[in-house]
Amino acid sequence: MINIKLTIQYEGTNYCGWQKQKNGNSIQKEIERAIKEVTGENVNLIGSGRTDKGVHAIGQVANFLTNTSIPPDRIKFALNNILPEDIRIIESEEVNINFHSRYDAIGKRYKYVIYSSQIGNPLYRNFAYHVPFAFDIEEMKKAMKFFIGTHDFSAFMASNSGAKSTIRTIDKFFLEKKDDLMVFTIEGNGFLYNMVRIIIGTLVDVGRKRFKSDEIPHIIKSKNRRFAGHTAPPEGLYLVKVFY
Repeated sequence: MINIKLTIQYEGTNYCGWQKQKNGNSIQKEIERAIKEVTGENVNLIGSGRTDKGVHAIGQVANFLTNTSIPPDRIKFALNNILPEDIRIIESEEVNINFHSRYDAIGKRYKYVIYSSQIGNPLYRNFAYHVPFAFDIEEMKKAMKFFIGTHDFSAFMASNSGAKSTIRTIDKFFLEKKDDLMVFTIEGNGFLYNMVRIIIGTLVDVGRKRFKSDEIPHIIKSKNRRFAGHTAPPEGLYLVKVFY
């Protein structure tokens, strides 16, 4: 028995999310199906965390136990021959038998893409949040600084999260802008359900002058979801990297 770690890229448009569900097709289900076809085994594929319907991944991580004789570094090729084109295994490797892709993770990096042209670009339709308005970028950057550090992020969590703790630490948060594209990168030790999307939605509201940047500390301290901004849509969100 060996433990195989997979690094995975996918476009989430056509899936109900990472996790298997009764009412839709998922990334996890597709990869488990491919593993079954390659190895003949029914495995439990453990992901580093869930991504919602429409959310994409550049560096999702998962692991599974197997008795296969296929060399670990060749498993990715075998799986990619079976998987749909919107899912790709970019790395497969043997890891310690006790490695757990979720519980051993110490941090994650996400990016969120906004397209702010007055006319939407069809090429970005499934890959960015189209907001056809001008933003106060400097005010947004001021607001971003308040999220860095260790806080109780209850105000930026979906109501059905069920997290045992709402304390999280954000280490890095920055914005790169080129023409009508804005790319936010956020990195921390973990994220609550919809936390990144609610933070981005709040920043959009700041940029459109619905909030002032100096209101962010008060929203955080309130621990109340209704004081934060809207939840940005899933298509602009990407899981970039999982840290171990």
